[in-house]
Amino acid sequence: MKTTTLGGLKKTDFEAIVDGKQVSLFILTNKNGAEVAATNFGAKIVSIHVPDKTGKPTDVVLGKSNIRDYMNDQEPYFGAICGRTANRIAFGRFLLDGEKYELAVNNGPNSLHGGIKGYNSVVWDAKQIDEQSLQLSYLSPDGEEGFPGNLQVTVIYRLTDDNALEIEYQAETDKTTILNLTNHSYFNLSGEGDPYIGDHELQINATSFLPTNDVAIPLGRPEEVEDNTPFDFRSPKTIGAQIDDENTQLIYGNGYDHNFIIRKNEENELSFAARAVSPKTGIVLDTYTTEPGVQLYTGNFLDGSFVGKNGHTYPKRSAFCLEMQHYPDSIHHPDYPSVVLVPGETFRSKTIYRFSAG
Repeated sequence: MKTTTLGGLKKTDFEAIVDGKQVSLFILTNKNGAEVAATNFGAKIVSIHVPDKTGKPTDVVLGKSNIRDYMNDQEPYFGAICGRTANRIAFGRFLLDGEKYELAVNNGPNSLHGGIKGYNSVVWDAKQIDEQSLQLSYLSPDGEEGFPGNLQVTVIYRLTDDNALEIEYQAETDKTTILNLTNHSYFNLSGEGDPYIGDHELQINATSFLPTNDVAIPLGRPEEVEDNTPFDFRSPKTIGAQIDDENTQLIYGNGYDHNFIIRKNEENELSFAARAVSPKTGIVLDTYTTEPGVQLYTGNFLDGSFVGKNGHTYPKRSAFCLEMQHYPDSIHHPDYPSVVLVPGETFRSKTIYRFSAG
């Protein structure tokens, strides 16, 4: 069994007891030599090594070198599973079955990614199924971070032989609750440590997106991307092509931080969401999901003030996120796909990040 990743990360540097539970690093490999490393602290993807156009293994996600740095991270969502509700809930409160719920307000006036101690900061129970699969489970107790219901969540990371990371989610509750799970990996297909993703070509399978107010809460109805607007990624263009345009939405987000409505033939269909390509390495990322939306975030608030893997710093826009999820603040928008989960139902979702090189 491997004790060191392709990038030199040591499993021993991720071993610790946190909240009375064992934390470790798990390394998945496939027949092609691709590799995914993950820790059960926050269910975080720590590294993803895939071959570039020359065959060189390249780590394409940002992260930290040891568990201490993850526990004291200025960016607590690197590679994490976010929940119980990813993204934002306006004013940290909602009404469900006639009952009012109050959440932690940790992002301006809103609740973000599950609150003060979301799923990104808890220790998941881990079972490495085989060399290519890792199962992570967490029982989120009733009232945790203000959410109702005991929620049992299971996430499986699977590295396939076609160099894809498949993520399968499943959840059940004993009381009506709300749920929006996503993975928050920060990608740079030129290799983590490369300073800018503006040269990456991006295509998003969406004809509309959700405009927001100045604190990233959707205003309501989706808006068409329209030809030649900064939000038109129907055909490939570089992420940086219009990111600094004098556009109110880009000014609010300091760049892209918006949910795009994925085109689907039917609800819960596993469908193409987005494609990104690095001109430097030739690495291609194709994404697929059963989720209705994808949040494009372009690392607008990274500032290079802390050290990540391999002594690298991560300046502004040195990574992008493609977070497959339900829409932000859905509980306040009855016309959005529902985030309500009731007892007796099982939530299931699947996302695929597939890598190739040209």
